[in-house]
Amino acid sequence: TALRQFRRESQFRIIWRDLMRWADLHETMAAASMLADTCIDGALNWLYDTLCEELGTPWGADPVTGEDAPQKMVVLGMGKLGGRELNVSSDIDLIFGFPSKGETRGGRRALDNQQFFIRLGQRLIQALDQITADGFVFRTDMRLRPYGQSGALALSFAALETYYQDQGRDWERYAMVKARVVAGDQRAGEVLMEMLRPFVYRKYIDFSAFESLRAMKAMISREVRRKGLENNIKLGSGGIREIEFVVQAFQLIRGGRDRELQQRELLNILKELEELELLPSPVVKELRGAYIFLRNLEHALQGMEDKQTQILPDDELSQARVARIMGYDDWSACQEALEEHRQKVAKHFSDIIATEEDDEAPESPVDDGWFELWLAEMDESAALQWLEEQGFDAPEASHKRLKELRESRTVQSLQTQGRRRLNQ
Repeated sequence: TALRQFRRESQFRIIWRDLMRWADLHETMAAASMLADTCIDGALNWLYDTLCEELGTPWGADPVTGEDAPQKMVVLGMGKLGGRELNVSSDIDLIFGFPSKGETRGGRRALDNQQFFIRLGQRLIQALDQITADGFVFRTDMRLRPYGQSGALALSFAALETYYQDQGRDWERYAMVKARVVAGDQRAGEVLMEMLRPFVYRKYIDFSAFESLRAMKAMISREVRRKGLENNIKLGSGGIREIEFVVQAFQLIRGGRDRELQQRELLNILKELEELELLPSPVVKELRGAYIFLRNLEHALQGMEDKQTQILPDDELSQARVARIMGYDDWSACQEALEEHRQKVAKHFSDIIATEEDDEAPESPVDDGWFELWLAEMDESAALQWLEEQGFDAPEASHKRLKELRESRTVQSLQTQGRRRLNQ
């Protein structure tokens, strides 16, 4: 109850300062991120002490000294939380880790460290995410962890390192650019981040990042078309995600060589790209202006009802409210400014990320739905509904067979080129 009241009071202050333009974008994002850090760390510390009293204290090798010592959880914040760019109403993406294998001491019976930290993680999610009479603290998403929803809730540092080096996918490398220790053992967390750095930043200039980002953009575009999200200022053409892709493409390509790019805050990296002469000053100026405008618009959309959304309103009252928050006399003027920014972003994204082949390639005769189905971009219910719409008599059986093929050893063991040809 106390945590939820603290969140509600702090959130009101942050949104009010943003609404009245007493705070700029940087202050708003930093304050929202700091609030999340404080809530996660405070809840984790209390829950850890409580669980140690119940089950004993986990012991194992200290990640710095190697000596036997008590262990604490490390919580990685991903996405906008990791970059200290959290929205005024956003979920938080987390990954749980712990230093090493071992057992608890001081309890009625010894418990494996992983089981201890899984239970701790479950309680932390419940403390943050569960809706009570006092509301919630933060919507918590754990799907970015290794193996996604089917993976263990908490993994040792060694298991995390092995997973990312051996099985880490392109989108996970992209996501890890923003990773930051937001709660728990900061000292141990520094060790973990150093262990994962080679996965994110390659020693050589890695132009393969362009192809990976094009594939991710294609996936997002299919989702936008399927769900009708053209009015989504994050995922639609010229939206926030395209600015992020442009910036993080340079981070993934050159971050191993140019350590100045090994940062998390997008606006700081844009400045570095200009100073390193990797992007012309006029392009940086337009991307910066568009990012600030789009993020402020995002906060206006979310702040009205403390709701996570990036969809432009379609009713006149909400449009008038958003326009006023953004400093415009009417919705048409706000929409005109938005369209101008989106056109600039889309052009720069096309110039930097897209290729001539992408522009000239004929439209695929294969329905987007088949790509989404094969690449597991649809959830199961959407996939079954789509198969039924295509005339399949037994969509459940068809979906099961396709999933078995996709997850078969033959497909999983394909080299990059072979997998790419199969996916196309």
